[in-house]
Amino acid sequence: MKILRSPYALILTAILILQGGFFYLVAQREEEIPAMAPLSAMPEILPGFYMSKINDVDPDTRELLRADDLLSREYLSSDRGARVGLFIAYFKTQRYGQSPHSPKNCLPGSGWEPVSAPDRPVIRLGDGSSIQVNRYIVQKGEDRSITLYWYQTHSRVIASEYSAKLWLVADALRYHRSDTSLVRIVVPGDATNMDDASQLAYRFVRALFPALKQHLPI
Repeated sequence: MKILRSPYALILTAILILQGGFFYLVAQREEEIPAMAPLSAMPEILPGFYMSKINDVDPDTRELLRADDLLSREYLSSDRGARVGLFIAYFKTQRYGQSPHSPKNCLPGSGWEPVSAPDRPVIRLGDGSSIQVNRYIVQKGEDRSITLYWYQTHSRVIASEYSAKLWLVADALRYHRSDTSLVRIVVPGDATNMDDASQLAYRFVRALFPALKQHLPI
């Protein structure tokens, strides 16, 4: 059958095999669970931004995600009061099957639909390093927003879901760890011009990232 020979099917099969190996390996050894302060301790004031609202995460979402800690906030830019939504889901272990849900799969269920092909911009940070993230333009009714997201472990930022699964196996073998975080940023934008929203999202990433590195386990 052609579908079984497709690159997608082969990659998916390989990932499932690796995941199976991961769960077998971690079952045979003690996993290292890092200590971490609650996400609520993340700074309310970032360079050029300040927190304006704490969003409640409803019980159904909590049950679906099965994360060990969640943060959902709204920030405003200091210069023009533009809104930025920040959501973080932290998983101290993926040993028992709990793992981040890709936002691109959750968006349709919340009424938002991607209206552009996803891309992976590289964002240069203040210290001269750079990270690659996922970027979508999404729409709900007449409203459009920029959505950025990535997976962050103790030593790297990962955009690809496939790469996240592969690194999960590698980190379990080398460090006896499987902790990870999903970080998502949403910026509402003008439906006729999303460039400003993208630039604001990138600026927020640069403001957030030093605090994120200090707060999440290393």
